[in-house]
Amino acid sequence: MIKIVDVIRVLESWAPPVLQESYDNAGLLTGNKADSCTGVLCCLDVTEAILDEALERGCNLVVAHHPLIFGGIKKLSGGTGLERTLIKAIKKDLAIYAIHTNLDNVISGVNGKIASLLQLQDVRVLLPKENTLCKLVTYVPKQHTASVREALFAAGAGHIGRYAECSFSVEGEGTFKAGDGTKPFVGEQGLRHTEPEHRLEVIVPVHLQATVLDALRQAHPYQEVAYEFVPLSNLHSGVGAGLVGELHEPAEELAFLEMLARTFGVGQLRHSPLLQKPIRRVAVCGGSGSFMISNALAAGADLFLTADLKYHDFFRADGRLVLADIGHFESEQFTIELLADHLAEKFLNFAVLKTSISTNPVNYLWHK
Repeated sequence: MIKIVDVIRVLESWAPPVLQESYDNAGLLTGNKADSCTGVLCCLDVTEAILDEALERGCNLVVAHHPLIFGGIKKLSGGTGLERTLIKAIKKDLAIYAIHTNLDNVISGVNGKIASLLQLQDVRVLLPKENTLCKLVTYVPKQHTASVREALFAAGAGHIGRYAECSFSVEGEGTFKAGDGTKPFVGEQGLRHTEPEHRLEVIVPVHLQATVLDALRQAHPYQEVAYEFVPLSNLHSGVGAGLVGELHEPAEELAFLEMLARTFGVGQLRHSPLLQKPIRRVAVCGGSGSFMISNALAAGADLFLTADLKYHDFFRADGRLVLADIGHFESEQFTIELLADHLAEKFLNFAVLKTSISTNPVNYLWHK
């Protein structure tokens, strides 16, 4: 029997909560993670209609991109849509899980889906997230260095950019005196022992610290393992906001904008002045991306696809790139498919469904 916590584990191994932004509120918002899961409904926003759909389709877990709860809630009297939705979720024992900026910040997440729709190549993070890496330093008897190193690699340590199994070791001597009640691997109780050791260093993503430490303790022969995690200012090339990549072939500006409108079903595509030059490099940020205009410029993008741009944001294109605002919902709508596909791959013969309801609150009136 699949439990809600089993689904959460899959989601959090893909987009760890530690990667969410400080203002965010991703995670389990209602429900008991120990409950059995009857089915999952994937959506962008959680509304009363979404909860009704989950009940009708036999799902007691709703996985949404946008958190239903962002700030503090002072009452639950049913006076707002948010309050009514929360009340319904609690009364009907529905679990709501949000996977928001942590899914934005992994390269295979929201922006990775957009990049795949545009068939971008050589994709890389536009704004790498800080404080996502640390260095593990440990000391291992020489004859056990290889096995400990392999265990650390298997746990996810040792990645630098597109290189894997990266480590550094240097030979030295370690000393220790085993006290009462110990069972030293080498040496004797009460006597100082000197052992030829390797100082072994590997890079570790911060969200894997516990996993890597457990692997170290399992593989290391010593009863007490000496280690330290050192915070790094280095940036993780695979973690952060937005992506930038290359088109397979250069595209004419207007033709590319028309393709965007078709692909994303845009009711109204706003853009900065066209520059009368081919588009080769494209930057993308699902949702509100005005904070990364300078990053798109620095990356040499010819076009930056995002949403929620304000009037003065369009001036920041500065005649150097085309800004294309396709709408918040439109830019993130394929996240529903992304979530459902990911979970369906992990849970065979289990109901993982996509909502049939559009929660886009923005409508367009065309006037001639």
